[in-house]
Amino acid sequence: MSADDRTPQRGTDDRRSADDRRGSDDRRDAKGRERGGARARGEGHRGSLAPSERRKGTDSARLVAFDVLREVADSDAYANLVLPPMLRSRSISGRDAAFATELAYGTLRLRGRYDAIIAECVDRPLDKIDAPVLDVLRLGAHQLLGMRVPSHAAVSETVGLARERVGAGSAQFVNAVLRKISRTELEEWLETVEAAQTDEIARMSVVDSHPQWITRALRDSLVGSGRPVDELGSLLEADNAAPRVTLVARPGLVTQEELGEQVESRPGRLTPTAVVLDGSDPGAVPAVRAGLAGVQDEGSQLVTLAFTQAPVEGADARWLDMCAGPGGKAALLAAIAGTRGARVVANEVQPHRADLVDRALVAVPADSVERVQVWDGRDIGEQEPGAYDRVLVDAPCTGLGALRRRPESRWRRSPADVKVLAALQRELLTSALHAVRDGGVVGYVTCSPHLAETRAVVSDVLAALPEGAVEMLDARALVTEIAGTDVPLAERLDVQLWPHLHGTDAMHLTLLRRTGL
Repeated sequence: MSADDRTPQRGTDDRRSADDRRGSDDRRDAKGRERGGARARGEGHRGSLAPSERRKGTDSARLVAFDVLREVADSDAYANLVLPPMLRSRSISGRDAAFATELAYGTLRLRGRYDAIIAECVDRPLDKIDAPVLDVLRLGAHQLLGMRVPSHAAVSETVGLARERVGAGSAQFVNAVLRKISRTELEEWLETVEAAQTDEIARMSVVDSHPQWITRALRDSLVGSGRPVDELGSLLEADNAAPRVTLVARPGLVTQEELGEQVESRPGRLTPTAVVLDGSDPGAVPAVRAGLAGVQDEGSQLVTLAFTQAPVEGADARWLDMCAGPGGKAALLAAIAGTRGARVVANEVQPHRADLVDRALVAVPADSVERVQVWDGRDIGEQEPGAYDRVLVDAPCTGLGALRRRPESRWRRSPADVKVLAALQRELLTSALHAVRDGGVVGYVTCSPHLAETRAVVSDVLAALPEGAVEMLDARALVTEIAGTDVPLAERLDVQLWPHLHGTDAMHLTLLRRTGL
């Protein structure tokens, strides 16, 4: 702009004064107070929310969801362990508890998708946004795009949350970003973030919110387990679906029918022990409070039942649960053992998890539990060689089969974890095969379908043993006998369950009989 352009010309002063007076009148509100020019034009930061929408805080359900996300991030906690006691301590129940649960879990499951959308709406890398502010944005995005919350409420309540938890300055930023997100429907957002990816795995990963390495591993596991690769999309979607709470009716303590009469529910699809709740509060069920029943995924029940049905040669009186914590499978094993005159040794390497096993076993017959011990499972084969008729190895794993129940695991795990855990799994399985006697059975179980944690572990261990020392049993036949012939299973001796096919966690089961080690 030149000097002449900036200097008023002669004869314009009076017109400017009149214009200024009219502008001043235009900027006055109904009470005669003069507003700034930006606010008069609707450009001020406060003008983006109506007075009724500008809240200093938000409701207790949203605060709980935010606090859960921060606990998960800061303390390496699991949401399913943090959320219930937090709801109880703050006296949140009913619809508010259900809202907080969906908001927390849904945000964790779909974090990758929401991060890609948020990245389209900000002018900085996401790692330059303070972590608590980014969690607030994710919570707002889930309300806008993943829940039936009206846009104005999602924005105003999330801005109130930001104000209460991360400060007024951040609240303005949150308001601006969420308003950008709210202007576009989910399907259009998905098309946008999908188009930015370079290959099919990347596109599926961002849309269905999985790290790319997990998407690749799941694809390979499907193919390696005899499933068509085009099921991958259904599997990823199933990982993002909130699962129903499933109870186990522990044999000899309570029947499936008796348990079902205590709560609104339906019988499980695959096992004679499972009851699927219509609600989500198992603590209100009398049989659960008494220890006659417990919370246990139906896939976990199925592989445990199949293990107990595997034929052993000779006596069948002493069983070992090598990795027993937190105690769900141990309680089911002990209940079954009590009906068959057998005894269970429940082993756990971590003392605090051994305490959880003790609590889980509170209602089972005392003579069906020999002891709960704190040993390293890798040493049992040497310390007690050939001492057991059955050994269950529910091995520590990445948990990639339970991403719908523990959604934070997908963001917490890395490929390096697979290598470390697979080494541990091989040591545990080797120990188990030495701890079982000739003619006895070992069940190798993981809640991961990753080939490096399942088939590769078994093949590596068997390759290191003398030829003919171990034979693989037909786990598929046993699972089919329990679950029915209409349950889709690959034509293999081992069994791999899937969320999208069986409605369970992706449990793996291999059954081995020691024949002469």
